[in-house]
Amino acid sequence: MKQITVIGGGLAGSEAAWQAAELGCEVFLYEMRPEIPTGAHVTGFLAELVCSNSLGSNLVDRASGLLKEEIRQFGSLLLRCAEATALPAGGALAVDREAFARFVTERITSHPRIHLIRQEVTTIPEGIVIIASGPLTSPALADAIQSLSGENRLYFYDAIAPIIHVDSIDFSIAFKASRYGIGEEDEGDYINCPLTRDEYFAFLDALRAAQRIPLREFEKDIETGVRAGMDRFFEGCLPVEILAQRGDLALAYGPMRPVGLKDPRTGKRPFAVVQLRQDNLTATLYNMVGFQTNLTFPEQKRVFRMIPGLQNAEFVRYGQMHRNTFIASPLLLHPTLQTRQRETLFFAGQITGVEGYMGNIATGLLAGINAARLAEGQPPFTLPRTTMLGALCHYVTHASMKDFQPMKANFGILPELSESVKGKRARAQAHVERSLRDLGIFFEECGVKTPINP
Repeated sequence: MKQITVIGGGLAGSEAAWQAAELGCEVFLYEMRPEIPTGAHVTGFLAELVCSNSLGSNLVDRASGLLKEEIRQFGSLLLRCAEATALPAGGALAVDREAFARFVTERITSHPRIHLIRQEVTTIPEGIVIIASGPLTSPALADAIQSLSGENRLYFYDAIAPIIHVDSIDFSIAFKASRYGIGEEDEGDYINCPLTRDEYFAFLDALRAAQRIPLREFEKDIETGVRAGMDRFFEGCLPVEILAQRGDLALAYGPMRPVGLKDPRTGKRPFAVVQLRQDNLTATLYNMVGFQTNLTFPEQKRVFRMIPGLQNAEFVRYGQMHRNTFIASPLLLHPTLQTRQRETLFFAGQITGVEGYMGNIATGLLAGINAARLAEGQPPFTLPRTTMLGALCHYVTHASMKDFQPMKANFGILPELSESVKGKRARAQAHVERSLRDLGIFFEECGVKTPINP
């Protein structure tokens, strides 16, 4: 039986291990947690979600929704686990993070061809290997990767949002609602904390002046030794205090935009709003949507309690920031996710430069399938660029190194449509139809029945 080594038990590594095992390979999955912590994870479960608990839109005419539909046809394990532990979140797929990670762990550890080894990997093994060690790759393995590639590591700074206990929220001010009434729950899927103009600007002033946690020595810029500036943050996950520096209304038009909501006390749209999304199945914990932060813990408590409805907020977890490592994929990888130097070595997940939970799962899926195909003497898949997953893999392997930055699924990375289509949503739908059609043609030409791993 063919053997495959997977390094990293996060989203990408878990999906890769499952796909390869389902295709008949003996898989050895290495995960260093909980023996060696990362500083961001809090459990030893596989596929633990560190930042948000949302896996993005479920709507197929959104980029994340299209990516979900593509990997559903491949038979994604983690997508099934997410849907089984889903929470009300409007048109998005949000999960109880502990239930999700526990479910994935149970499925992985019960698979007869997957062997979970709780051990740090410090060198790159021989044979067919998938490195899915994620953005918090241990220093020893990161050094081994750098030695192999001959390139300096790249990195950016990422942040996670606070989580609040629902019993500490003042519902005489806060209210439940979904934007434009689109949601699964009658009351609404989100808790909304409305702000008047004066309350917004008072909060903005306090946020801008609040003390941040200093970056540690190892988080200084590798090449220059200068502490990270704004350009080192990933745009898709900016700390709220950094976003606040970009203009007085940057938050009001960003994570605090009030569109589609009415304050039941006034019957009018508030000037700004802070939304909280359910974080566990029992609906006792809620996370602050878009409020990733690197403020000190006392400052988070002081400043965020200025938000109406959160004046007595009990913080179950404070926000924090950490350094994320990713490789120079345009120089190192093929769209199959194989390295240029060694065809038996694959990378998957956030370490490749894809961003977002679904991007991590999807690249893990492709790496697992391609590693299994290689083990069986079959050519690895290069997916059509017109598919969202194919476009993501093409982007991270062909982007200019001058401004290479992690990329989430989005319609902008897909090739232009052959015909002019007016309207944003109409163009999105046209992209969806072409993507799914081309994926179906690809499966047919390759003689593949779907789902590959039901």
